[in-house]
Amino acid sequence: MSDAPTIQAPNPDTRTPDLKLPAGATDAHCHVFGPGNVFPYHPNRSYTPPDASKEMIKSVHNKLGLERAVIVQATCHYDDNSAMMDCIASDPDRYRGIVMVLPKIAEEELNRLDKGGARGARFSFARHLSGGNKPDFSKIRTVCEKMANFHWHAVIYMEADDVVECADEINSLPVPVVFDHMARIHPDQGVDQPAFQLLLKFLADSDSYVKITGAERLSVEGTPFHDVIPFAKALIEAAPDQLLWGTDWPHPNIEGYMPNDGDLVDLLGLYVDGDQALLKKILVDNPAKLYGFGS
Repeated sequence: MSDAPTIQAPNPDTRTPDLKLPAGATDAHCHVFGPGNVFPYHPNRSYTPPDASKEMIKSVHNKLGLERAVIVQATCHYDDNSAMMDCIASDPDRYRGIVMVLPKIAEEELNRLDKGGARGARFSFARHLSGGNKPDFSKIRTVCEKMANFHWHAVIYMEADDVVECADEINSLPVPVVFDHMARIHPDQGVDQPAFQLLLKFLADSDSYVKITGAERLSVEGTPFHDVIPFAKALIEAAPDQLLWGTDWPHPNIEGYMPNDGDLVDLLGLYVDGDQALLKKILVDNPAKLYGFGS
């Protein structure tokens, strides 16, 4: 039995947002956890989540008006992608997945995951979860070289300062890169901070993507997280065809205030100033292109 602390559960009273979402709207970053008695959590996990089943996430998405979703593997399940793949199998037209795999993974297993709806692999180096370890790009490169044949992409979750330090390694990966949670920029350092300017450069110079997600994680001011708006707007102005959005439900490792996902949807409306064409691009067109929805 792991002694990893149990984290907060998501807000159980999801509010119907004021913002009406377009048909085919996609949550491009969310998680499925367990249930633990069916899909056990990893024995060496750093946290224990309350169960967040496929039935629960479907209910949340239906309330929010989200018709599609990308299930992202989290460290509490590590490289056992069973819960996520089970969710995708329950409605393969609605779901895609981002797995976590080890460098030793065989091509046969990548092929199985690909056929099951996986479209990329995640590499999580957030310092609060990795024990302060620097990203090991030799392991990332080994996986990326194997998954390039499947036209997958690499999802990178790391600190803003690490993105700056590892820029050359990120640029040299043989697959497209998607940055989680706006590369964990620091809202109190302004849009001129080196990490954010580098993020804009990645978008200009490559086929990378950025998830304009995680306002509740990034905000210094706290709810309603408006200090994150200038960064989302700058990204939208720079590269609207290379952005994704998601809820991050059930918001693992959030300390203090647990956001309501209806509020996060309405925050997205502020990012785009109510522009329905932009909203469709971010929620429908971009994820359809990257993940193959509707194909």
